[in-house]
Parts: sequence; C-alpha cells; structure tokens
Amino acid sequence: MNKVITTLLTAATLLVSASSTAADKLTIATEGAWAPFNYVDSSGTIKGFDVDIANALCAEMKVECKIVINDWDGMIPSLKNRKFDAIVSSMSVTKDRLKQVDFTDKYYSGGLRFVAMKGKEFKNDPAALKGKTIGAQRSTIASQYLEDELGDVVDIKLYDSQEKVYLDAQSGRLDGFLSDELPTHAWLQSDKAKNFTFTGEAFAKDDIIGIAVRKNDKLKGKINKALATIIANGTYAEINKAYFPFTVY
Repeated sequence: MNKVITTLLTAATLLVSASSTAADKLTIATEGAWAPFNYVDSSGTIKGFDVDIANALCAEMKVECKIVINDWDGMIPSLKNRKFDAIVSSMSVTKDRLKQVDFTDKYYSGGLRFVAMKGKEFKNDPAALKGKTIGAQRSTIASQYLEDELGDVVDIKLYDSQEKVYLDAQSGRLDGFLSDELPTHAWLQSDKAKNFTFTGEAFAKDDIIGIAVRKNDKLKGKINKALATIIANGTYAEINKAYFPFTVY
C-alpha cells in the first residue's frame, strides 16, 4: 500500500511540475517577413516591433518567451493545432478570423495605402485603375480589399510575402501595390524604394491589430492585462519610438 501511495504521489508531482513548466513558457509565432514589425536579420535573429511587444508581454507575465516563425497562410491552422500558443504577427481582427480564433485587445491600428513609382500616372479611383496590375500579399486586408472592391477592374497579383510584392514592384511587373501603411512607410525610407511613393491618403483606418489565441483560451485575459500594463508604464511607448516617429496605437 505504501508503495502504491508513493507511486501516486510521485506521478502527481510530475504532473504538477509539467503543468507549471508549460504555464511558465509561451511559444509565440510571427511571420518573420513583415519589416519593421517582424523580420529576420542577417545573423538569423528574429526582430521587429511585434517581437519586442511579444517579449515585453512575456516579461510582464513572468513567463519564458519562445518566438518561432510560421508561414502566413498557415498561421491560424497551426495555432488551432497547438503548434504555438499565440500569434503576434500584425494580424488584423476580421469577422472571418473571429470564427476560428479569439483576439486580444488591439496592440496597434493601421490603414491601407497604394504605392506606385514616382512620376507615374496613378490615381486611386476605379476608373483610373482599370486594366492596371496591382499587387498585394495573399490573405491580408489589402488582398481582400482588392478582390472585394476592384476585382472586376484591375489585374490582381497576390504573393506569399510582402517582400515578393516589393521585388515585383521594383522589377516593373506591377503598376502599383496595396499594403498596410505602416510597414510600407518603413520600406519607403530605404534606398531600394527611393523611386516609389504613396499615392493618395490612407483608408480602412479602422483596421485593428490584435494577438490571436485559441478559442476560449484563458491566455487572452492574461495577455490583455499585461498589454494594459505595458501601455500604462511606458514600455509600449519606448518600443513604438524605436520604430516610428509617430504613435501606431
């Protein structure tokens, strides 16, 4: 009997230990191809605004933070299959996504904006865009807008990553492209984008960016609490300042 009790106690201890270990560590996914929000530098290190926010949240929650890269198209399926605990990858909160996952409070907001070569005739109204080839990253708010609003007007080219959109624009295979304003703002500061400019004002500025977690996961509440804290104590502002000369919140 004593041996049985000892065995049960040992098993229970191991279960508690395993549970504590899981609770003390979060695996967070990001795309790694959406600079300056998430990208991989020349040394292979994952960096960016999203990454810094994720690490700040983990620090506030006092958990170990493991950042992993996942392809954009497979983000939500992989989250649902428990390959990681949350997505911090500039993901917009949409009705379709809310059917599959839960989102935390916003951690920044953005808008859409067209980009074209400087000196090139490019107006943002449907009549002027008719017949033009416009690019966007697949499965984004930008691609959804093009398909919903301009699908019968323009030739839409979709790409697996934003970097491929930039490359085709630079190669002259696109008349222009549509993207989130904030990452494109950073790209336009680079030498390789010196021949490009925004055209028109930003729109769809009610675009809310949140952190995705599995349905009914209590992690949502913990992240919301940590997010409110880093906003209140100035940590968020310091991260913001490192990437943008204006607030993105």
